[in-house]
Amino acid sequence: MTNTESYTAGVTDVALIEDTIDANFRRSVARFSDREALVVRHQDIRWTYGELDQKIDELARALAAHGLEVGDRVGLWAPNRYEWTLVQYATARLGVVMVCINPAYRTSELEFALNQSGCRLLLAAAEFKTSNYRAMYDEVADQCPNVEAAIFFETPEWDTLLARAGEVSAEAVAQRAAGLRNTDPINIQYTSGTTGLPKGATLTHRNILNNGFFVGEGCSFTEKDRVCIPVPFYHCFGMVMGNLGSTTHGATMVIPNDAFEPVSVLETVQEERCTALYGVPTMFIAELGVPGFDQYDLSTLRTGIMAGSPCPIEVMKQVIDQMNMSEVTIAYGMTETSPVSTQTGADDTIEKRTGSVGRVHPHVEIRVADPDTNETVARGTDGEFQTRGYSVMQGYWNEPEKTAGAIDSEGWMHTGDLAVMDEEGYVNITGRIKDLIIRGGENISPREIEEFLYSHPDIIDVQVVGVPDQTYGEQVCAFVQSKPESGLDGDSVRDFCRGKIAHYKVPRYVLTVDEFPMTVTGKIQKYKLRDFAVGELALEGPAETA
Repeated sequence: MTNTESYTAGVTDVALIEDTIDANFRRSVARFSDREALVVRHQDIRWTYGELDQKIDELARALAAHGLEVGDRVGLWAPNRYEWTLVQYATARLGVVMVCINPAYRTSELEFALNQSGCRLLLAAAEFKTSNYRAMYDEVADQCPNVEAAIFFETPEWDTLLARAGEVSAEAVAQRAAGLRNTDPINIQYTSGTTGLPKGATLTHRNILNNGFFVGEGCSFTEKDRVCIPVPFYHCFGMVMGNLGSTTHGATMVIPNDAFEPVSVLETVQEERCTALYGVPTMFIAELGVPGFDQYDLSTLRTGIMAGSPCPIEVMKQVIDQMNMSEVTIAYGMTETSPVSTQTGADDTIEKRTGSVGRVHPHVEIRVADPDTNETVARGTDGEFQTRGYSVMQGYWNEPEKTAGAIDSEGWMHTGDLAVMDEEGYVNITGRIKDLIIRGGENISPREIEEFLYSHPDIIDVQVVGVPDQTYGEQVCAFVQSKPESGLDGDSVRDFCRGKIAHYKVPRYVLTVDEFPMTVTGKIQKYKLRDFAVGELALEGPAETA
């Protein structure tokens, strides 16, 4: 391929890590035994690498005593807490596949995940917010024949499990760990599709260990860094980019709370002297909006990652100027690619950090291809973003047909995201292929309208979706979160647009909202907005789902 085509490959000057997760972790323990590894503020936990290693080994020996073998699956259903990290590294030490179960799952989703993955054991929080996990599991236990036991944290059965550690020696666990291969599956994560049943992306040691490492390299992490991780562990952002990104560099994992709460994040950064902060744009918007924000000392911050959805340029400016995150990076990826494929650099301009998702990651290939012909398109041309390399998942668990539909015969992962690559290799994600609004034959990118509306002085946040229309097929609908007492309405929003963007991009409908429906990972659920608009506006025809 020529450099006029939308293809590029990452640098390979730093070698891939060919260890297992446990071998790499033990190397960090040997180097940084007395340095803090894990701080969990809401549980009053503060462990060094040496102490964390001992806790991990205790749980690994206990799970081995329970009878778990290499390749067995264990479900983990909990918000962010120290036990989550112990389970992550203990299962990796044993070669047991950890199945991440979304804390927001309810009974039918829990039953599906446990049965589809064939979990032998469920480890879970007893409750979280309004969710009684024990009661929900009891409802479906009879329908989950593979699950031998459900063990809940901070209960007598959890203590009983840990007490079994004495039945297995540390040497036996170490010998078992030494026999593992880094290409073994170690993690199943269910992708949150908006239609149909979730698919279990199956990831190996090699997949997620290297991705966490190279994300950390993109932030220039060392053992001196302290990484504030308010994003959920059950998702790659937390467990790969957060935990593995930290432990591969000997950095400290700092957990502010069991779920995102902006005040606790700011307090944690200040009191723990964090150097890096992770989050999706909506999290940063919430932190910047905390009353008395200026009173928090964020001077230790240097870098961090914003991912999950596009970052408005004004938000990025505030994060850099007001949160001291001069080296903040944007990362892009998906669960099926471990997750990151592209990342901006610390020295990239604000325009590159908001107008792109960066350039290709090390040891990864990316391209933009025509969705119909699958041929690589010229630079500057829209097409489907595809990626290939070590980071691509092993497949969807027990779903060979769906795997083949996502990964083609040449190894390219088809993301379903629309993208364009510029002459320097920077990629801009312009939307989802099925998120395109098609109005009277005109293809409209919701992102383009959103970015324009962000420039309105009274608009805090905005999401644009397509809604059904009998005449044009679809119309543009904007959901707007405005400043209090701004008096913003549909007419004023449309007046702001007229003459500045093409007439067919001006929102036909404008709905004001106080907040957006979100996944646990902070991604806005556009299909719910679409469904709400159809009902609220009494539109004919079903809303397209994304």
